[in-house]
Amino acid sequence: MKKAIVFDNSGTLTERYRAIKRIKTGKICDFISSLDLVEYKKNRALVVLQTDPAACIINARPNQTIYDFITRNNIDLGISYSNIDISKDEILDILKDDNSKVKDIQDTIRAVLDRGYDIEICSGSGFILNIEKRMVEFTITAGGRLFPEVLDVISELKKRDIDIYVASGDRKGALEKLAITINIPTSNVFATVDAKGKALVIRRLKKKYDKVMMVGDGLNDILALKEADIGVLTLQQSNNVHEKLLKAADIIIYNIREILDIKF
Repeated sequence: MKKAIVFDNSGTLTERYRAIKRIKTGKICDFISSLDLVEYKKNRALVVLQTDPAACIINARPNQTIYDFITRNNIDLGISYSNIDISKDEILDILKDDNSKVKDIQDTIRAVLDRGYDIEICSGSGFILNIEKRMVEFTITAGGRLFPEVLDVISELKKRDIDIYVASGDRKGALEKLAITINIPTSNVFATVDAKGKALVIRRLKKKYDKVMMVGDGLNDILALKEADIGVLTLQQSNNVHEKLLKAADIIIYNIREILDIKF
């Protein structure tokens, strides 16, 4: 019987640290989820910049607008999570009139680096856009550390002839480095996929495998948890869990090692 497990990244395979700057006040906080911020108000979208924060963004001219930085350097955008449909062209059209600066992103990068987290295996940098107000409300950078048990868990699953995939809202470069770190093919990662995209990944894999498990921890995993043969919610990092997420899961675990005890 052919089996596959699809993991989310941030909060599932990696302990994440996220710095979020509110543009209006200039304050940086690290105690709130970017997905919760998007969900809190309608017409918001979490956008990820598809470039390495520590190599590219941190060295960019701080006083240029985010729009100028993106267009001058031909930076691709990824819509990681949104509660409204929006295209990349629409995002750029909004950014054109927004005054948020590259410095606003750089401030969050420094906050993450100062805490010793690895930006290269997590989502990197981006911003939350208010589509109705046509403005950037928050800038974000996320870094991560592999949970201590992850390498052993992945190794054991592979010994059991289970194929491993990662589907995440994180940027492509980060997930490719993660794939190398946990020793799976880079072709087995699906980058910057939103909730619908993750569910589509599961649906496609179910045509190839007899059983597919999804393991995640956030609101953007709900559809994939429901689509999978077994949906596993991990609470290894999450503190406040939305009721909708609890209802979507077949199994709840508190450490990634518990995956090995699930009959699959």
